Amino acid sequence: MKSWSYVPSLLWLVDYKSNIDTYLDYIALAGMTLSGLVMVMGGANCVVMAVLWMLYHSIVNVGQRWYSFGWESQLLETGFLAIFLCPVYSINPVPRGTPVSRVAIWAYRWLIFRIMLGAGLIKIRGDKCWRDLTCMNYHYETQPVPNPLSYYLHQSPEIFHKFETLTNHFVELVAPFLLVLPRRFMIAGGVIQILFQVVLIISGNLSFLNWLTMLPSLACFDDVSLSWMFSTKRGSAHWRVTEIQMAHKLGKAPPLTLGNYVRRVYNICLGCTLVYLSLPVVQNLLSSRQAMNTSFDSLRIVNTYGAFGSITKERTEVIFEGTYSSDPYSPQAVWQEYQFKCKPGNITRRPCIISPYHYRLDWLMWFAAFQNFQYNPWLVHLAVKLLANEPTATSLIDYNPFQGKPPPKFIRAEHYQYRYTRIGSKAATKGQWWRRKRIGNYLPPVSLQSAQPIVKQMGWKLPEIQDS
Repeated sequence: MKSWSYVPSLLWLVDYKSNIDTYLDYIALAGMTLSGLVMVMGGANCVVMAVLWMLYHSIVNVGQRWYSFGWESQLLETGFLAIFLCPVYSINPVPRGTPVSRVAIWAYRWLIFRIMLGAGLIKIRGDKCWRDLTCMNYHYETQPVPNPLSYYLHQSPEIFHKFETLTNHFVELVAPFLLVLPRRFMIAGGVIQILFQVVLIISGNLSFLNWLTMLPSLACFDDVSLSWMFSTKRGSAHWRVTEIQMAHKLGKAPPLTLGNYVRRVYNICLGCTLVYLSLPVVQNLLSSRQAMNTSFDSLRIVNTYGAFGSITKERTEVIFEGTYSSDPYSPQAVWQEYQFKCKPGNITRRPCIISPYHYRLDWLMWFAAFQNFQYNPWLVHLAVKLLANEPTATSLIDYNPFQGKPPPKFIRAEHYQYRYTRIGSKAATKGQWWRRKRIGNYLPPVSLQSAQPIVKQMGWKLPEIQDS
């Protein structure tokens, strides 16, 4: 029961120790099937949304570092509230007898309010550069996974960067309060938040975070404000919504059933639950020691959020290399670089565009560059898998210099400082997006033999050599 309480997951119901990968595949396939059903049908019910929420919860809670990102909790909270937007059983895009829960709508407004205000407060309380308006001087160059536009935005005049920072403070610290004001202000607040997320999508690769953040912003709009987007032809979804609304106004709405009363009861229960779970979140927002991206309950129903509480002023990268040399410390050893899917490596490779997709390994490599490998033992595990050309690792990277060849004898990781080239500079005209300077060795050369003690200590399985 303690395991269920602290780490809720359907995997506790199976013999996960024997073949956890298979069960994870089953959970993922079940989620894809149900999600596909929702897309095809154009609607969902409470049962389907609850199952989807449980399936993803089961993966996130056992995903450890791979699922350690703050937006996993945000996706779970968004998905949980979606359960209460749908009919209990009917899968109908416009259910006639099931009006949208006002509690759920206000819960979404409360969610976007917390997301933005939390992000704004953590910045003001965190890095000094947010207060002196200089953070955007560094952000485009040092963000986790830059895109091509980031290269050009970084080289904007400083006055433009100050304007960006001021705008950010307005959107995150002032505009959220529009969401609790009367209709016109609320709609304006929703527009501001959506446009802000669009700007973030254009200027960086923040995975599905910005797309996900748009969803609760939609709760700031009513049917009238969105009617221009839909057809008014008889039989269309917009026509059916209008028909239902007119029926309610004329007193011709369907009589309330037992199900309607039950739904009202559990909506009230939902509201009370959200208020109770919001207490530690509000305390955290008001605290000078505000925590960022934290859950106060194991189900992650109400969480606290934040982003970029501090900005790194220099970009450093961990570069993996392999060699066939029997002496990795010999000056004659020839080292060949691995290239990851999107993170900077080859200085002539154009920054990629991946949003809303999320290359988790690339993000984890960005975090690892802030520390040393002792704080990130998973890097040794990655090196061991690369030493065996194991597909579970090589499939996560873009270029394996030993693909189709015998695996390397040694793997090492080097630490580099990366900086953008200047537009019009000699390096830029040669096709170089980055300049890099070696800082030193990050992970000393390891072989399968030398890594065995660490592998055993961590409980990992030593991979078999994948000869080609």
